[in-house]
Amino acid sequence: MIKTAAKPATKARVRKTAAKAVPAKKRASATRPKRWSEAEVHEAFSRFRAANPEPKGELEHLNNFTLLVAVVLSAQATDAGVNKATRSLFPVADTPEKMLALGEDGLREHIKTIGLYRAKAKNVIALSEQLIANHDGEVPRTREELEALPGVGRKTANVVLNIAFGEKTIAVDTHLFRVGNRTYLAPGDTPLAVEMELLRVVPDEFMRHAHHWLILHGRYTCIARKPRCEVCIINDLCRWPEKTVFMNP
Repeated sequence: MIKTAAKPATKARVRKTAAKAVPAKKRASATRPKRWSEAEVHEAFSRFRAANPEPKGELEHLNNFTLLVAVVLSAQATDAGVNKATRSLFPVADTPEKMLALGEDGLREHIKTIGLYRAKAKNVIALSEQLIANHDGEVPRTREELEALPGVGRKTANVVLNIAFGEKTIAVDTHLFRVGNRTYLAPGDTPLAVEMELLRVVPDEFMRHAHHWLILHGRYTCIARKPRCEVCIINDLCRWPEKTVFMNP
């Protein structure tokens, strides 16, 4: 009897379960802080209002024209630095006509301590000319007309509309951009994105002063390098993972 060779044992097939790939978008969303609720936003601005019912901008000015000039000069400069320069400028040039009479050279002498002062002097003289030619020497009160002036962008227009005319606008500067993203109240990759988000979430009753409250909060409390969490009035609402949390005794 011929014995046939036994078939080699068949190796059990090992099923490898491939790890399910998690989409990058889903991974990112999993690490994002929880968005603020409407109640939390209302609570935050209620606290800002209680602490400072009538917040004011820190740029010194005498009228709408000098406000416009001060905001144009404040680009990439501190309010304190601008105020130091304009204290000698505005008493002699508080209208477009007087600014033109002073001239570009004279203006430069007053603002030479401010960064980019040569370009800013050129813009201030040019916008003064346009105000006289197109607006009877008055500061216009629409965004389109303001942004058509030399040296005036969206942020400058928002500041003027808010302070001079009481419009419910939000000017996003470096401080407000930081606060919006760090607290996660209004996250955004650009100043415009943060502005649009704030316009969406801030209750209408707070819109008139929201701009000032948030800028002042970023300038004096939620500062860039070492935020002062110990005195922050919205510490418990803030979503920043590195914040210092203080417990009641």
